[in-house]
Order: sequence, then structure tokens, then C-alpha cells
Amino acid sequence: MAISLDDLDVRLLDALQRDADRTNVELARIVGLSPTATMHRLRRLKSSGVVAGIAARLDPDAAGFPLRVFVQLTLARHTEAAEGRLTEVVESLPQVTQADFVAGETDALLSVVARNLEELQKVLVALSSRGGATRVVTLLRMREMKPPSPLPLT
Repeated sequence: MAISLDDLDVRLLDALQRDADRTNVELARIVGLSPTATMHRLRRLKSSGVVAGIAARLDPDAAGFPLRVFVQLTLARHTEAAEGRLTEVVESLPQVTQADFVAGETDALLSVVARNLEELQKVLVALSSRGGATRVVTLLRMREMKPPSPLPLT
């Protein structure tokens, strides 16, 4: 359930989404509060789950992952056991950077990075053999159209 956000919360969250590396003093100046009040708000937003985490966004190319693909998976059966097995395999593969169950022709959509084709092949084999996917469609990412962007809170 979403919590109620006031204007100061929205300004604080917007500033964090755009640059989470800011100090508490910088955030306080942006939102017009004292550093102590800003820290209390940030703690409340974290404990409520609105701020799920703060992390650095890396450039996959610069980090040595030139291959980026989207993988569409289809399961033979839609059971808790089948979904659980796939989830375990996906969670065990560090090359899978994001994964979601989806509705439609495909059951799951994954973002995968790899250093080379051999590493990608190992991931795809694991998804098929251990993950129980009966259909695996790989879509090669050519270039970014729009980077991950902040939620439109305002």
C-alpha cells in the first residue's frame, strides 16, 4: 500500500532519484529542511519501503559486459513448484540483472549481461535445463533508447 507523500517527501525523493550520492546536508538544502529533519524523513521513507535501496548504477560496457540481452521464458506448467524452481535458478545466476513474471505469451522476462557468448550460452542452458523453461527467446539489446528514469512523483 502506498504511503501519503507530502511536497517535501516528493522533493527529497526526486533529488535522491536524480543523484543518490548527495550528502544529507545537500539534500537538506534542496528540500529546505534542517539536516536532522531531512535524515528523519529519509529514515521514514526507507522504513516504509518507498526507498527500497540506494545503489550505484554501473556502465555494463565499462565493467566488461558487452553482451546485454533480454530473455523471454515460457514454462510448460504454471504451478507453484515450476515457478519456484525457475525463481531459484534465476536468483542463482548473477548474470541475470532483472527478472519479472509477466502476463501474455511469455511467462517471464529477464535482463541478462555476459562477458562473451560462452557465458551467455551457460546462462541460457541453465534456464532451460534447471529452470524448466520450455521456450527461451533471446533478444539482443542493440543500444539504449531511454535510460532508467526517476518515477514521475509530481
